[in-house]
Amino acid sequence: MSRPLSDHDKKKQISVRGLAGVENVTDLKTNFNRHLHFTLVKDRNVSTKRDYYFALAHTVRDHLVGRWIRTQQHYYEKDPKRVYYLSLEFYMGRTLQNTMVNLALENACDEAMYQMGLEMEELEDIEEDAGLGNGGLGRLAACFLDSMASLGLAAYGYGIRYEFGIFNQKIQNGWQVEEADDWLRYGNPWEKARPEYMRPVHFYGRTEHHPDGVKWVDTQVVLALPYDTPVPGYRNNIVNTMRLWSAKAPCDFNLKDFNVGGYIQAVLDRNLAENISRVLYPNDNFFEGKELRLKQEYFVVAATLQDIIRRFKVSKFGCREIVRTDFTKLPSKVAIQLNDTHPALAIPELMRLLVDEEKLPWEKAWDICVQTCAYTNHTVLPEALERWPIDLFQTLLPRHLEIVYEINRRHLERVASLYPGDMDRLRRMSLIEEGGQKRVNMAHLCIVGSHAVNGVARIHSDILKATVFKDFYEMDPHKFQNKTNGITPRRWLVMCNPGLAEAIAERIGEDFIRDLDQLRKLEKFVDDEAFIRDVAKVKQENKMKFAAHLEEHYKVKINPNSMFDIQVKRIHEYKRQLLNCLHIITFYNRIKKEPNKLWVPRTIMIGGKAAPGYHTAKMIIRLITAIGEVVNNDPVVGDRLKVIFLENYRVTLAEKVIPAADLSEQISTAGTEASGTGNMKFMLNGALTIGTMDGANVEMNEEAGEGNLFIFGMRVEDVEAMDRKGYDAHAFYNRIPELKQAIDQIAGGFFSPKQPDLFKDIVNLLMHHDRFKVFADYEDYMKCQEQVSALYKNPKEWTKKVIYNIAGSGKFSSDRTIAQYAREIWGMEPTLEKLAAPDDPK
Repeated sequence: MSRPLSDHDKKKQISVRGLAGVENVTDLKTNFNRHLHFTLVKDRNVSTKRDYYFALAHTVRDHLVGRWIRTQQHYYEKDPKRVYYLSLEFYMGRTLQNTMVNLALENACDEAMYQMGLEMEELEDIEEDAGLGNGGLGRLAACFLDSMASLGLAAYGYGIRYEFGIFNQKIQNGWQVEEADDWLRYGNPWEKARPEYMRPVHFYGRTEHHPDGVKWVDTQVVLALPYDTPVPGYRNNIVNTMRLWSAKAPCDFNLKDFNVGGYIQAVLDRNLAENISRVLYPNDNFFEGKELRLKQEYFVVAATLQDIIRRFKVSKFGCREIVRTDFTKLPSKVAIQLNDTHPALAIPELMRLLVDEEKLPWEKAWDICVQTCAYTNHTVLPEALERWPIDLFQTLLPRHLEIVYEINRRHLERVASLYPGDMDRLRRMSLIEEGGQKRVNMAHLCIVGSHAVNGVARIHSDILKATVFKDFYEMDPHKFQNKTNGITPRRWLVMCNPGLAEAIAERIGEDFIRDLDQLRKLEKFVDDEAFIRDVAKVKQENKMKFAAHLEEHYKVKINPNSMFDIQVKRIHEYKRQLLNCLHIITFYNRIKKEPNKLWVPRTIMIGGKAAPGYHTAKMIIRLITAIGEVVNNDPVVGDRLKVIFLENYRVTLAEKVIPAADLSEQISTAGTEASGTGNMKFMLNGALTIGTMDGANVEMNEEAGEGNLFIFGMRVEDVEAMDRKGYDAHAFYNRIPELKQAIDQIAGGFFSPKQPDLFKDIVNLLMHHDRFKVFADYEDYMKCQEQVSALYKNPKEWTKKVIYNIAGSGKFSSDRTIAQYAREIWGMEPTLEKLAAPDDPK
């Protein structure tokens, strides 16, 4: 028999990784050595692993540059409509491998490194994650950029170049400890600073009303310095741009005024201006009304809109003088998508530019604004909605507040004319909330100022129309749409799970990578013994690899033959990690009660970050680690149950854990998770889902076929009924003995013997003010988990369900999502045509 293939040989066989041509490999080695010498100024004797990573990154980046320049030239010449995706978060993760996948360079680079005695995976591991996001919203923006480039749309991602991204999470003595994420410490080879496009952004000051218009004067100026990162499409030679702004103090900062002799202090104070782009706010689904955050929101919007208008005016390639002054054409050339309300100030800022600077009449300007802007809502949780105090708004952005008041005056005039005498409706629909302190409701501003408003899964969009935005839907039903979220199959299948991608490609070819609906063809193979075997084998290999990763990095040994039961997402009450904990405790108690029964072994892994100021979320992490300490050290349990908290969950860890998962936990209270996207990643990578009828789970259940997901718990209607009746946690506690036992153990210090009352806050929350009704779904969840274990005992039937899930996951490609945005909101047509490669003649 031939010897088993090494990892390197195995990779060479995978066709989806691109061909390693001899010339290609020779070129790569030459360029690698050139960068080591000229860019890094090192030779092989003194080079570190990091030097080798940077040399490789620069070598791969070289392959982007020609395509990048040519793409931008192409846009100048064709002058297409452009879409601007505005987001305060872009959760990009690592760039090297994704670039190699999209440029079909993976095998050639692999071979080149191998020939030079370097290990590709080792070099890839040196790259820092670009963690410029908190979770779903920021990662969605990153997937969207990949899809927009792959669909040939002239698209730009605009955001902030945070010096510090989402904190690194360390677990110390069972508690979360935050560490600053100094991701730029060694430099970022993927970005290019563009100081020539620096833009001034104004804050504070006052307004002056003159016959010829309004002036905003006596402002403080901060400069916005753009950094461009290339965004390659999948093998179509298109490279779009993500432009992130960094804050810079002007040279005369604090030196011009009455600052006599305070030169040193004035220079030190430059930091105050530059703090705007210092750090990402680490809240997910929570609004914190801080001045610095409002500054960030205006900063990105003001810089971006100047850029958009400059580009609109100088439409043609090679032409620098102003050729376009007719702003009525703006909506035919520009689409602005607001990723949640964070960039909502784009609406008053666009109005300010059109009315104050370009001197358009209000009505005309407003029409242009509405036709240009569109708004995506990401949550219905009231604590997440942005409502800025008027006094803060007034101080920081006096002109914008005047504009918001005028928008509101005209809006309420229209409401009053449509619903005469309905004062309560006027109050509900106003952009200004009266009461304690007056606030600007940013969601209302977005709805009024946009031509399209969308939710991110069908059930979420329906909830918006029926509840949160009901009044607005009744007035303007045509504005409301649904765009179910998606994920890019390049990063979330081809890149992170090449074994599965190859098993699929062997059956249905490679076209599914650009057209994920083709996965439907796998339904023909659901009874194919060889395919069932291949899918199961790939999963087992991924599990072994992840088990080895855990052992290497966290010194934990796990049983790779156990079911990998995984819940990874931000820690939040609504995501109900506590429900998962109750299942773990109950499962533990059952094993202890009947230690000789044949239990289906599980390794339960929970990972995710808690916002630093969110006490309950931090306590939930402490509870998980405490349960782990007890369960993992109980000799009676052995390796039938292990509980692991996955430290520092981030994009790069997701890429490792998701391909290894057997069971995906998507257990939010129905009506609270707008969509979820992790759920889709697990589905595409061959895990089965246990979940509620919430977010995109509803549509996943529909696509995979009834009975191929483990659905449990209350539906939205049941939750609403329970709200009307009143949720009584005690009734469940008293009625269900296993639930009572679990809660009593938490309360009595069974999991914290040294501090018996450590978890009293959690018990108090669950018993007395649990908005998310954990106990109400406990019984059904436990029953459902038993069905999961029963099916896992039959590997063949389990794998058949897995195949149905993979076959049904085509809808959840971000390519489909973006094609719908393009056609139904932006008025653009996606294309699968290739641009000529730079080395082709034009």
